[in-house]
Amino acid sequence: MMTRTKTQHSSLLSRLIGCRSGNFGMITALLIPVTAAAAGVAIDFNRMVQIKTLLQDSADSAVLAAANALAVKNVSDDEAIALAKEFMASQFYNIVPQEDSSTDPGAAAPADIDKAAIASVQRTTATGGKTFDVQLTGSYTMKTNGMTALLGWKTVTLSVSASAQSTTESKNALSMFMVLDRSGSMEEDTSTVNDAKPRETVYYDCGYYQGRNWVSRTCSYEQTNYYTKIESLKLAVASLTTQLNTADPTSKYVRTAAVSYNSSMQKPTTLQWGTASALTYVQALTATGGTDSSDAMARAYSDVSATSEDTAHKNKNGQVPSKFIIFMTDGDNNYSSADTKTKATCDTAKKAGVQIFTVAFMAPSKGQSLLKYCASSTSNYYDAQNAAELVAAFKEIGDKAVQASTRLTN
Repeated sequence: MMTRTKTQHSSLLSRLIGCRSGNFGMITALLIPVTAAAAGVAIDFNRMVQIKTLLQDSADSAVLAAANALAVKNVSDDEAIALAKEFMASQFYNIVPQEDSSTDPGAAAPADIDKAAIASVQRTTATGGKTFDVQLTGSYTMKTNGMTALLGWKTVTLSVSASAQSTTESKNALSMFMVLDRSGSMEEDTSTVNDAKPRETVYYDCGYYQGRNWVSRTCSYEQTNYYTKIESLKLAVASLTTQLNTADPTSKYVRTAAVSYNSSMQKPTTLQWGTASALTYVQALTATGGTDSSDAMARAYSDVSATSEDTAHKNKNGQVPSKFIIFMTDGDNNYSSADTKTKATCDTAKKAGVQIFTVAFMAPSKGQSLLKYCASSTSNYYDAQNAAELVAAFKEIGDKAVQASTRLTN
């Protein structure tokens, strides 16, 4: 048997490397697939991280939406499960890279994510209310590129899970002050028919002269009965207080108050536990006079931000409350100085952390501009053009105020 010395091995390797008869081509042919596959894996790994993040965000949003719907909208378990699955699929395909959602034949379709997802709801009933735990798992099949496929991985399935909890009992203390317009224009009709009494009788004096004497006579006619603006406001506040009462059935976390204004501020209520006092105040409002919101807004901010309000919550529930002002008008201030003062109060309140919701109710452009300025964000501003939209706006404000009791748990 022949053996090679170390010197002979080195000489052979040197001749192989130095040979120009095709050895380089052989080595290259071996290295290209390996290099390509490695590059493909690197590209696909970045895509996997990005897509899984998007899928997780969609799942998180889905369980939050479902949990909130259970607590606030009182949907059934089956409806919440369907909402979570559909929400995840729609949210994901609104943000997923285009090449994965439309041009990639190997990518999962929205319906696939919806059908493959598994969701569940667990209810717990306690003295103060109900707690809902929502869990969701889902997956997305990503097609790899051709280079990764050289290693045998043509698709990769990415899976995520999410869970959220909500409760019908508010666990978050809040103080809310309503600043409401009751000027003369609030007596005007809206375009929304009063379903409880769709027709009304209008009486008028249809007397006549008999010689020199006026003979009085009463006539009447029927017409469609529309909600007035002030009636619509009362319905809207009732809807809001229903949301708050549902969230805080024992009046342990929620304090409310109300103040109305026309050409001047009327006497406000004081902040009290629950909603009964504020609702009674609003139900008694009548429409008359001009418009000046400055003093009413200043009073609302002063009361809701007072240290005594924090003390009341600390003694009752041990929390520092969230502070809210709801500012509503159907017109604009009669004096520019009223706008200036109102804006100054809004600036101070927002800097102090008070959230301001504003509602323009069939208001002109000047009134809308003031409310847009005062709102804490664009999503805190509402433009209601009829009674139904006003009620919906106040209801949504109530939802947002108590929505903090919905949270991710995973």
